Amino acid sequence: MFNVGDMAVYPAHGVGKIESIEQRQVGDKKQSFYVMKILDSSMVIMIPTVSCQNVGLRNIISSSDVSKVYDILNEKDVAIVSQPWNQRYREYMEKIKTGSVYEIAAVLRDLFLLRVDKDLSFGERKMMDTAKSLLIKEIALANECNETETDVEKNIEQIFS
Repeated sequence: MFNVGDMAVYPAHGVGKIESIEQRQVGDKKQSFYVMKILDSSMVIMIPTVSCQNVGLRNIISSSDVSKVYDILNEKDVAIVSQPWNQRYREYMEKIKTGSVYEIAAVLRDLFLLRVDKDLSFGERKMMDTAKSLLIKEIALANECNETETDVEKNIEQIFS
């Protein structure tokens, strides 16, 4: 599915580069692993090739999908259910963990809209930063250098200003 040098998205960690594909002995079986370095944190993770889809490893979105992400961010007619911050936090964290760029965009949009009415908790602010950085990195790579990360960040800030 992936080759050395490919860029991919690992849920909740973001965009990374497949550095190598290695064979390792696990118990009595030899297994193949993708060795992936996450761009933002330089963290290196090993993902079994046989279960990479089960853990949500996926390709970066195409440039045509970027407009769908911006459409989600631009939705302002969204009803945000009133609930305790910790319940909302858990719900949003589950969405981020899916690795879906559309779910992450929805979380970022909801947190920006919520911020207009009330102060966000520390956890919600941190989650907002995480969702924003995940989107910025992937959109910039999806656009294949048509937009830099700085351009993408400015676009997102402009949507919510």
